[in-house]
Order: sequence, then C-alpha cells, then structure tokens
Amino acid sequence: MVDADRTLGGRRLAGMLPDPSGARPAYRRLAHAISALILDGRIALHVRLPAERDLAVALGTSRTTVTAVYDLLRENGYAHSRQGAGTWTALPEGSAPNGVRRLLAAENTAVEGAAAEDTVIDLARAAPGLPGQELTDTLARIAPRLAEQAHTPGYHPYGLPELRAAIAGRFTRRGLATVPEQILVTSGAQHALTLVLGLLCGPGDRVLTENPSYPNALEAMRRARLRTLSVPVTDEGWGADVVEAAFRASVPQLAYLIPDFHNPTGCLMPEEERTRVLRAAQRSGSWLVVDETLAELALDVPAPLPFASHAPPGGAAKLITVGSMSKTHWAGLRIGWLRAPARLVTELAGQRVATDMGGSVLDQLVALDLLGRTDELLRDRLEGLREQRAALGAALDEHFPAWSWSLPPGGLSLWVDLGEPVASALAERARAKGVRIESGSCFATDPGIFEQRLRIPYTAPSATLREAVRRLAVASADGPGPASGAARPRWVA
Repeated sequence: MVDADRTLGGRRLAGMLPDPSGARPAYRRLAHAISALILDGRIALHVRLPAERDLAVALGTSRTTVTAVYDLLRENGYAHSRQGAGTWTALPEGSAPNGVRRLLAAENTAVEGAAAEDTVIDLARAAPGLPGQELTDTLARIAPRLAEQAHTPGYHPYGLPELRAAIAGRFTRRGLATVPEQILVTSGAQHALTLVLGLLCGPGDRVLTENPSYPNALEAMRRARLRTLSVPVTDEGWGADVVEAAFRASVPQLAYLIPDFHNPTGCLMPEEERTRVLRAAQRSGSWLVVDETLAELALDVPAPLPFASHAPPGGAAKLITVGSMSKTHWAGLRIGWLRAPARLVTELAGQRVATDMGGSVLDQLVALDLLGRTDELLRDRLEGLREQRAALGAALDEHFPAWSWSLPPGGLSLWVDLGEPVASALAERARAKGVRIESGSCFATDPGIFEQRLRIPYTAPSATLREAVRRLAVASADGPGPASGAARPRWVA
C-alpha cells in the first residue's frame, strides 16, 4: 500500500518480496519479483520506490544489490528515475494494450478470419440468460397489472411502489431491516452508481476502489473526473489492514467495493474484515458504496448477509448498497436499485429526474413477479452454475495445464493466471477463432497491468464453454503476437 504522497516504504516493499538470500543472482530475482508485483497490480504505477539504502536495510542485503535491482528495473522499463526525485514505478513502452481506456462506444462484434458472426462465443459478459418459458409465463401473469397501470401517467422516479416494497422485503429477509423509503429503483446497478457519483462527488475528489475492479464502474469514475486510489484484491482477498491504511492515508470522499464474490477475482470478504472496513470508512467520514450485485450467487458457502448488517448501531448512515437483477435473473430487464438513508434517496430521485423520469413500468412489473419467485429460480440457477463451473475448469485443465486459478465460492467467473503477460494478444487472436473475451487489463485501475490474467465466465452452457476453451487453445497455438494492432472498443459486463 502506498502512502498519501504515493511513496512505498522500504519495510512494506520488503514484506512483499522473496528472501534475497535464495537463488542467485539475488538482484535478478528481486527485480523479477518487483516487476511481477507491478504487473499484478500489487504495486501501483507512478509510485515512488524506497530509497536504495532504506530497502537494503529492510531486506538485510547490500546497497549494491539494491542498486543493481533498480538498474535492471529501469533497463526493462519497470521504473524510471528523476534527478533528486527518486525512482518511480512504470511499465515498458508499448506494453499497454490498444484501447486500454475502454472507451465504451458501440459494440464491435465483427470477427476477423473465418469465424462467422453466428458462431461467436461471448465470454466478455458474465451475465446469464433467462429461460424463455419463465419470461413468457411472467408476461402472462402481469398482463392484468399492466392494463391497470396503463390508465396512469406511468412516471415513477422512485420506482414502482410495489417493487420498492418487494426489494425492501428482500433485504429484510436477508438480515437487514429495510423500509421502502430507503429504496430507489434504477435502470441497473451501473445507473445507481452513476447517480451516487453525480450527487456525492465532484471533479478531483478522491475515490477509493479495488484493483482489479468492475470496468464500467471505473469508467464512470473517470468520466466524472474523479481521482481513483486503489487497494489490491489478490487471490487471497483484500487484507483489512491495507484497506484501513488506505482510508487513513487518503480520506476519500467515497469508496466503492465489491465484497461478495468480487468481480473479477471471485473473492468473498470475511465477516470480521467487513466490520473493520465499515469502521475505517466511518472514521474517515467517507461514503461507502457496496456493490451486492453478485451477493446471492453463493455456490459453495451460505449466501452472505447484507454488508450493512455488520455496521454498529448508528454507523451505517453513510453506507449505500447497490444491486440489480442482471446477474441473478436477466440483464435485459435493466432493473437495479440502491438502498440508502431515506433523505438521500429523495435527493437522488431529484437528480434522476433531470435525465430520466423513471424506469419502464413493464420491466418493473416483470421484476416484481420474478422477485417473488427468486428462491425457486435461484435454486435451479445455482445448480446450473456449479455444473458449468466444473465443465470450464475441466476444459482448462485439459487444454491449459500450466494455467492456474483459485476456485471461487460463488459468482460467475474464474480469474485465471496465464503465467505470462500475453492476455491481450491472446484475446485478439481468439476473436479470429470466434471467441470474444477481454484481457485482465480491462479490469485494472492502471493501464497495462493484469496482462497475465483472463476473466472467464461460466455463464454459458457446458458444451459452449468446452468449445470456447478449445478455440482459445487453437488461438494460443497460433503464437504470442496479436492478430491485429487495431484499437477496438471494450464492453464488459
């Protein structure tokens, strides 16, 4: 974790590095370890490394060794030095993939090479579909209610009252007492987050995020001209001490976290860490936005309680929970929500009216019906996800035995380590084979890192996943270079 002036302390860096008394030469081993930490997002870009003498003392090695480490980092492009200003982390020139800023323009689904459009397998979006019969039956059931609504103006800036009550009831049954006045229905969780950023933050404000994180949320922060500060999420999770230090050092206006089956790593934040994060946010006076879009997709563990239920009495006043039906039901509904203090809900509804008078009544009635049958629908959905996750893991074991990943206890995807930074090149080649997938850098707060990672969803049928992995294997065998150097838009869900 870096301090407020983006300086990495000697003891902190030493704790992240291997024992220099191991393999020889030690300086090469240490330089490789630091470059790997930069690529993996554990050390952010544009961070000042410790002074050579400080790091040598912390490592228990000679200053000559540390000088050689920094020389090698600079030689390979992972650091640069400025006279009198120290040594700073960087990336080799040209390592950031084209289009890394993820300008979310219209989707480009064209596929190079021989793959036809109707054979494309989309692994860029971790969102399951809704069985057609379910939607047909739901539409038949809501038809009388829709006819009744047709005699009204149909504007509901807060959301359909019955749907607000149903969402509040769902929170209450999950362990967090909630009333409808605390609920604002939105056009998806992304809409909810954008409203919150627009009301609570201004250009230049500090916002704390995870690294990696949900790309569309990061893009919303960029477009709002916010200053993002990040804490790493590794295969082992967050580390409450790191999050607490970040709140103390940066005192952000707002923090955005995904503690439940984190997107993209799949990690689940332990209960004791949730309490510590809540207290840290409370001490810093920061708003805390918790994304619970994936919270009910628990595959191997009980579904976690709502994050806000861990707040001490009177301690959740600056906590906002966002959620949606996109991952649990169907993203095509565009139904999401936020739970917040009632007064803030009123302010957010007022902000919403400036651009959106209210959501579709039809979609909200469909959502109301589906929410009433969530337990039944989820039971089948979770069983299918377990089977698909197993099929994806088996296919990866067969075709890519050198790749590694941690099996997530829930959520919708694997965060796969390829062992080398070739993800963007592989993603480009995969497009020519009819597989749409994004490299790990798409989820990074800084361009160019997580190039050794792929997020691979298991939301498609098992046979489709096996075919997708087979195509990835063919693309991988074609070579390490990209199929084309052309930039293209990114659209990830």
